[in-house]
Amino acid sequence: MAEAEIRSAAGGAAGRGTGRPGRPVRMSVELPLWRALTGYRVLTLAYVLVLFVVSYKKYAHPLVAAAYMTALTVWMAFTWRRTTSAERCTRAFLIGDLSFALGGILLTLVADSHERIMDGAATLPSIWTAGAVLGFAIKGGWRWAAVASALVAVVNLVERQELARDTIHNVVLVWVASVAIGYVVEVARASERTLARALQIEAATRERERLARDIHDSVLQVLAMVQRRGAAIGGEAAELGRMAGEQEVALRTLVSSGLVPPSRPGVSGAADDAVRTPQEALAAPVPCAEDGPDAGPCDVRALLAPHAGARVTFSEPGAPVVLPAAAAAELAAAVSAALDNVRVHAGATAQAWILVEDEPDEVIVTVRDDGPGIPEGRLADAEREGRLGVALSIRGRLRDLGGSADWISVPGQGTEVELKVPKAGVVPGGGKRGRSTA
Repeated sequence: MAEAEIRSAAGGAAGRGTGRPGRPVRMSVELPLWRALTGYRVLTLAYVLVLFVVSYKKYAHPLVAAAYMTALTVWMAFTWRRTTSAERCTRAFLIGDLSFALGGILLTLVADSHERIMDGAATLPSIWTAGAVLGFAIKGGWRWAAVASALVAVVNLVERQELARDTIHNVVLVWVASVAIGYVVEVARASERTLARALQIEAATRERERLARDIHDSVLQVLAMVQRRGAAIGGEAAELGRMAGEQEVALRTLVSSGLVPPSRPGVSGAADDAVRTPQEALAAPVPCAEDGPDAGPCDVRALLAPHAGARVTFSEPGAPVVLPAAAAAELAAAVSAALDNVRVHAGATAQAWILVEDEPDEVIVTVRDDGPGIPEGRLADAEREGRLGVALSIRGRLRDLGGSADWISVPGQGTEVELKVPKAGVVPGGGKRGRSTA
């Protein structure tokens, strides 16, 4: 999966800006390991067959040993291609391969004499057994390798019937080697996923830069010209120019946004999440389109950025501001309600500012305007009169999230609304009660 992801991401990045499709870059640290395992199984089979021919007359029941060697050779002839790639090496094959190795070790008790076994004679599969264990290590990582090695260790001890030094030495060597290789494979896979993500970000950044150049050379210049000409002509053209100016600001904000879209579902998948640290998870939040108790983290900036315009200034941190998707949606709705109040009560010419602050324990969003302000006691009077815009749309939303909504207003100097949402303990629809003042 990681190999295909790197090929597609690197190919797309290579083709950007050249007019030609990028050549796929085949990168995988696993592929050489599979090829090495295939070679190891073939070479060790040859070694086991030579060892069998040399020791044929020494076996107590050589026909039993010959039957096993024949079966092992046939098995290898039909399955040697299974270890050439991760897709071909299935779990069923690995279990069958390990079963051949374990069965050969136990069959040594029948084929060989007790004296030769006690003297440390090699088992029927000998070092070919390690290939079966290494297959588990490359396919499933160090945990699979540890389980397979443990089974081999138990069967070897049963075959030898004592804790001989050379048996323990061989068992420990196989166990350490397979676990180490399994761990290296897991680290390599994590590195490949990280590289694939970096290539995706690079490709997205280049595409954004290309679009920004095209838009700047065409759409933004036209909107700016309409704004200037409309203001100069006056009348209805001035209103048209004002609208063009707002669209120019919104489009410029969208183009210059530093938000990188998250990976497509199914590209990274659960395996990717498994290797991420909490810091990495915050650096790459999931889309904000999903909602509900099972939705992942969401970048609050992506929900608030569309409010930016000619009369609304949006200020944000450089890093993602992450909340659960449901909490982020409620916070964005409260900000939208606050901006509605600005448009209704502060007048059409009022300016508004949105400031997002990411504190260690909470997210703070401040909405400020330069309108006439709110007379003292007006919010309480409006709530008594049944006008619940502030009480429900803003204060109620924040209270359900365990947060608070504070108003600071001075007549003639504008109004400031401070919305706070805690990062921990957020329970939409019934969280802890937070403070709010009017």
